[in-house]
Amino acid sequence: MTIDELVAHEFPLDPALIYLNHAAVAPWPRRTAEAVQKFAQENMRSGAANYGAWQQVENDLRVQCARVINAAAAADVAFLKNTSEALSVVAHGFPWVNGDNVVIADEEFPSNRIVWESLRPTGVEVRVIRLRAGPDPEQALIEASDRSTRLISVSSVQYASGLRIDLPKLGALCRRRNIAFCVDAIQGLGAYPHDVTAMGIDFLMADAHKWLLGPEGIAVFYCRPEWRERLILRQYGWRMVEGAGDYDRTEWEPARSARRFECGSPNMLGIHALSASLSLLLEVGIPEIERRVLARAERIFAGVADRPELELLTRKEPGRYAGIVTFRHRHKPSAELHAALRKHGVICAPRGGGIRFSPHFYTSLDQIDRALTLAAR
Repeated sequence: MTIDELVAHEFPLDPALIYLNHAAVAPWPRRTAEAVQKFAQENMRSGAANYGAWQQVENDLRVQCARVINAAAAADVAFLKNTSEALSVVAHGFPWVNGDNVVIADEEFPSNRIVWESLRPTGVEVRVIRLRAGPDPEQALIEASDRSTRLISVSSVQYASGLRIDLPKLGALCRRRNIAFCVDAIQGLGAYPHDVTAMGIDFLMADAHKWLLGPEGIAVFYCRPEWRERLILRQYGWRMVEGAGDYDRTEWEPARSARRFECGSPNMLGIHALSASLSLLLEVGIPEIERRVLARAERIFAGVADRPELELLTRKEPGRYAGIVTFRHRHKPSAELHAALRKHGVICAPRGGGIRFSPHFYTSLDQIDRALTLAAR
């Protein structure tokens, strides 16, 4: 089956819609919807009689996730509720001392800002750096660090501007300074390759419901093995221990794998859904997905340039964009334009002072052209 045939089969979207909102909540592929329906039917007919098979899906999903991020082992992957929870596990488990600081960017989604600001009462300073003050965001982040900087946290792609961070460069700079490197990958994972090994990432987290084409309520959390026992646990329960399932055992210790961060019962419905979605991404291949996502971003760049009523806000230098492109109308308020686009079935978002389009690899180029024509009216 060709990619075009696969796309036609997996994404039977309502033809009245032009879906350009994968940076918010993505539609599910057909196989994901079918996996959820099958799981629900099985629950209805036989409850948890086949729980062992469900656990095997969970084990398979850890392997899939490790492949997607090039983790050394499936044991490095935990499943949490969302990106915010994973960031909180890092922020409130990190071994801070009074006077330490963390460096973040000024364009971050609240999830990757509030969690660090919540540390201020403990004596941790939060340094917020302007990413677009100069041509080199990575250097700006590292130059803001000093001997008391313990961690830098940044999104791989900024949610409003679409700015893509050079993760290998920033990871190398962090390694050189002995600074922990945390990446909120929710706007990049599934759109282009994230290699935690090559990029020197210590912590990576991403919800499933955007570029991974999965459901809300489940997130991937990667913790480099060297950090697992250094993070102080703040949540406890039956599942995060060695020998989970031996309920009569009174002595316990945290699991040696990343499961130590999973305190309670798993989201089995989300696990089945995300496994189905990742099977599609792995079938197409993340490098091919990146090629197609970038081609669609470039189509928007060209379309904005061809329409004098529109002005591009996203940086278009190679390596500085992924799937998010933000633009504005020179004469209409963005809220008014967004409402008009929505009325015509264009699903997008008002962000960063403009309109954010976020097409995925399967979005047709014709739909992008039609949406831009509507935006330029």
